Amino acid sequence: MFERLVAIEPVSLIPAAQEELRQYAKEVVLYEDIPGSEDEIAERIGDADGVLVSYTSQISRKVLEKCPNVRYVGMCCSLYSESSANVDIAYAREMGIQVLGIRDYGDRGVVEYVLYQLIRILHGFDFPMWQKEPLELTKLSVGIIGLGVSGSMVADALQMMGAQVSYYSRTRKPEKEAAGIEYLPLNELLSQNQVIITCLNKNVILLHEEQFQCLGNKKILMNTSIGTASDRQALAKWLDCKDNLYCCDTEAAIGDPSGELIKMENVICMKTSVGRTRQAFELLSKKVLDNIRLYLGD
Repeated sequence: MFERLVAIEPVSLIPAAQEELRQYAKEVVLYEDIPGSEDEIAERIGDADGVLVSYTSQISRKVLEKCPNVRYVGMCCSLYSESSANVDIAYAREMGIQVLGIRDYGDRGVVEYVLYQLIRILHGFDFPMWQKEPLELTKLSVGIIGLGVSGSMVADALQMMGAQVSYYSRTRKPEKEAAGIEYLPLNELLSQNQVIITCLNKNVILLHEEQFQCLGNKKILMNTSIGTASDRQALAKWLDCKDNLYCCDTEAAIGDPSGELIKMENVICMKTSVGRTRQAFELLSKKVLDNIRLYLGD
């Protein structure tokens, strides 16, 4: 059992999960706002031995150095790799602090978003129609960059709707290729498809000027990655052609701190994370609690 367990910011746990936390700690503190600085994060943690964090704050080495009692950090957000994590996992490991994260809890919302966005563009539902006549997903050529869990689910859904789906990934997916989803090198994937969907891990940027040249114009680029998948200047240059469309859910997915690109008519941003649904929060809560039980040996 933890002596003191602190969620330093809103961590999206459902009420039942928040209550269950009290079984695992003598004291539970749940902050409802995002801390404004490293000093504030360290102050919130104080003498706690357990910490929960979402994706909106960083638990750096500096923070951990100020909080020597911490033995466990639970990431209530996706942990794909040590390098992309918002916790200094390497330093935590040196200090004997266990860091556990979760993943694959908001993927169904991503699939629904992709289908919704493409259908409204192709048919012209509450949006200027992409071509002169309404189009179905049938025979639409779609290339997917990144065939992890969400990318695979998007590929399966589009294929079921009759789209011609191909993919690029760092690792080949024989089972998907056997199901008729063709592997293509990145630049070929970009040039040969009408629609490109990026489903990449956080901080993975694969689309630079060369890739946008291969992509060409009169295309739809949809980013469902955690963060941007494109070089900002190269994306801006590509968007100068008004026949191109860029679609994403959050402002962070554009990767433009200036806020200029989101104002462009051919940028369609939902300004909300499409994976943050009630069902996703329920699954997130289960996985966070499972990690705590695993750490405590229950």
